[in-house]
Amino acid sequence: MHANSSILIADSDVKTRDLVSAFLTYQGYNIACLEHNAPFFDTVKKQNIDIVITDIAHLSSIVPDFLDRVATVNPLLVVIAYGNSGNGTKIDSCENVFTLPKPLNLDELESLVMRAREYQTMKSLDTVSGDADQHQALSLSMIGKSAPMRELFGLITKVAASNATVLIQGESGTGKELAARAIHQLSTRNRNNFIPVNCAAIPDDLLESELFGHVKGSFTGAYANRAGRFEMADKGTLFLDEIGDMKANLQVKLLRVLQNREFEPVGASKSQKVDVRIVAATNKNLEEQVAKRDFREDLYYRLSVIPITIPPLRERREDIPLLVHTFLARFNSDKRNALKGFSREAMELLCSYDWPGNVRELENLVERLVILKGSGFIAPEDLPEKYLTGKHSSLPPVTAQQSDIQLPEGGICINSAVDEFENRLIMQALNRTGGNKKEAALLLNLKRTTLIEKLKKKHLAFGEE
Repeated sequence: MHANSSILIADSDVKTRDLVSAFLTYQGYNIACLEHNAPFFDTVKKQNIDIVITDIAHLSSIVPDFLDRVATVNPLLVVIAYGNSGNGTKIDSCENVFTLPKPLNLDELESLVMRAREYQTMKSLDTVSGDADQHQALSLSMIGKSAPMRELFGLITKVAASNATVLIQGESGTGKELAARAIHQLSTRNRNNFIPVNCAAIPDDLLESELFGHVKGSFTGAYANRAGRFEMADKGTLFLDEIGDMKANLQVKLLRVLQNREFEPVGASKSQKVDVRIVAATNKNLEEQVAKRDFREDLYYRLSVIPITIPPLRERREDIPLLVHTFLARFNSDKRNALKGFSREAMELLCSYDWPGNVRELENLVERLVILKGSGFIAPEDLPEKYLTGKHSSLPPVTAQQSDIQLPEGGICINSAVDEFENRLIMQALNRTGGNKKEAALLLNLKRTTLIEKLKKKHLAFGEE
């Protein structure tokens, strides 16, 4: 997932360096360590480093002017510095330097790495303005060009400009967290943390402490004060995934935070103010849960100030080829394989499948095929059996006569040949249906509006509208 981010760790403390390296490697990042006496800037350039994680005192001692020079090496380079800056360093005035106290909290470190990636995403758009800026930011995280996705992108762009609470609904695997991250990236809070919490993945007895933190001695095992996700998301965005699984007692406490913008850590005697934007998500029907009294009605209305629904993949089938090619390029790079693509028949089978697991299922399938096939093209026989039961292509089978077609000696314009073949199929379908565009579109496995657009684009006339 994070293979495109290269991180350099610069720390003379071998134990800390190895700990951070092991943790971030496990999270999927490309990790390099600054070798003893190796030139810092040369290493950053040669290894195309995106993020530097360092003990500020160590890096300042080996590269005294690194803060002045870091932006000239790579304007998008981000430094995550931990420890005491001291010595009058200008670290606090650098927007591309994020700080972290010692001793290191690995969860907070990962949050800063995520924040660094979001900062780089937004910074890379500075040369683009207006709507193009927003479109590019969305396209970096969400993939689609269908009408439902264009409508979704427009809604996200509008929502991001406000601080209103958002409720994202959609089936599992549709990309609800991607939508939440896009809202954060396009908001004025994008330089602060985006903190995700999966309410269904954390045991009920731990979720309160996870959200609000706790004070030392508040329960068995609370050996020190611990900041909760609300505190970590201060001035930023808190994403509450699977909110429909939250138990009633925590629903009451969450409602108070939304109403008063304050919370109490577990075991604390005082409330703590917080400035957090809440984006919640669920694959459940909260209105039905409210009717069954499984979810508080007042909390539902607090969360759904702006509701957003992510369309399932079966309702935007035209995005499937784009998604497939995007995932294919990513996994080819990650796995260092050279799978060239999918045959027409294999792609048609994918486009006719209903995808109960949505985009996540498609992503997992492409990754599996890249690993197992490795090279060449994916044919229908390479697909798992369940993907072979979809609708068959409406195109006629290749006959023996067609398979014997020879390429002319002087060559051919393949685009013109394909266009002519498509024109013939369209006219045959219209002839067979007596000019009924709806029935012709069904024969061609097209939407009626798509067929009409093709007729206009190709200047093909057949009867009246």
